[in-house]
This record gives sequence, C-alpha cells and structure tokens, in this order.
Amino acid sequence: MIALFMGRFPGHALDEYVNGALMLSPDAKAQFDSIMEFPPFQGEIDKGRMLWEKPFANGRSFSGCFPDGGRNVAGNFPYFDAASDEVITFEMAINRCLRENGEREFDYGARETIGVLTAYARTLSDGMRVHIVVDGAAAQRRYQAGREFYFRRIGQLNLACASCHVAYAGNHFRDEIISPAIGQTTHFPVFRAGDDLHTLHMRYQRCMEAMRAVPFPAGSQEFNDLEYFHSYLSNGLPMRASVYRK
Repeated sequence: MIALFMGRFPGHALDEYVNGALMLSPDAKAQFDSIMEFPPFQGEIDKGRMLWEKPFANGRSFSGCFPDGGRNVAGNFPYFDAASDEVITFEMAINRCLRENGEREFDYGARETIGVLTAYARTLSDGMRVHIVVDGAAAQRRYQAGREFYFRRIGQLNLACASCHVAYAGNHFRDEIISPAIGQTTHFPVFRAGDDLHTLHMRYQRCMEAMRAVPFPAGSQEFNDLEYFHSYLSNGLPMRASVYRK
C-alpha cells in the first residue's frame, strides 16, 4: 500500500501522510496550520484533560492505568489480546481502567465523555511512531477480518472503504480531495466546523451511512477489526492528535 501511494504521489515524504488530503493542497495545508495555531476546539480538549486527571472514588486516575501516565502508548493500539481472543482498542483500555477501578464505563459513541477524553489522551502520544503488531494465527484472523471489511463493497451504492481511499485517493469528490488510506488513523479524534468532534468509529459510521448501509455500533467487533487493519497501514508514521478537518 505504501509503495502504491509513494508511486502515485512522488515528492511527498512518508511522514506527510499524517496530514491526509492536506498534503496534496498547499493552500488547504496553510489554512490548517493557521487554524491549529489557536484551535477553536481547545476547550473540548481541556474538558478531556480534566476527565483524565479527575480522581476516581478510590483516589486513582486514568494515568495510573497506562505506562508513564499514558505518554507514548496510543500508537500501540489497537492490539490483539490472546487471552480474550479480541482486538483491544485504546477506548476499550480506557473502559477497562474504569471497570477495574469500580467506575461506570463510557458509551463508545459518547462525544462528551470518551470522545473528549481520547481527544486529550491521544495528544500525550503526539510524535510517537505507530507500532501495530500482528503476530500469530489468531491475530492474523482478526487482521484479515478487518482487511476484508475494508475492501468489501457494501450498501446501496456498492462501495468499499478502498473504493475511495485506495482506488480514488488524490482525486476530487465535489470540492474535496480524497485522502489516501495510510496516515488516516494517526490523528483521530478530529474536529470539524469548530468543535464538532468525531472519533474514528464515528467516522466509520458516517462513511457507511454515505454508502447507504446500516452502520455498526461504535466499539463493535467489526469496527475494532477494521481499526486493527486500518491502523496497521500507518505503521511507522508519527501520531498527531487532535486536529481540525473540514
């Protein structure tokens, strides 16, 4: 996949792919850089920081559930857990932290809790290189399930994720450039139109709706497997969260 895009877009360093379609439009990238100097969604990230630092009833906090207080860990997610035979996303690890500390778990589709929390927590891994491991037959099955989802045509429009982000990446759809598949998972959650937060699974849902298909719930096995494959495509790229997108 990397070789495909490097050949299609010569002159762009691999790290540029964290900028998505912005790397193909100097004007759009300049606008993005200007917006990111004073992000209009900083208040939402601050809400996430307060949640991250707020003590649980037992006196602990989220930082105690992750190595080095949560710094440089998000790039290791999702990973395959052999004990449970499932893919573990960063959001699942956050809910496991809540559960182990006697707290109520978050709804995976809730912007005001797990959305803003991950919008902050992932910034603690900015600059970390994505490191997704697929090791062993069981992990390979989950990876292949995610890959099959990515290339499977669905919905009334009979489109796949790959229809846009592989076959037509770099082309225009209306007035927008379609982003390539690699680099996409490095910067979620994203904020649109100011402080409208979208997690990666929310983005998957909007894409399925655009294909006129019924979307899976955020946190479903289907989306977890898809995220596993999708994130693997960005191995070696630097994390950068949370960012503005049109």
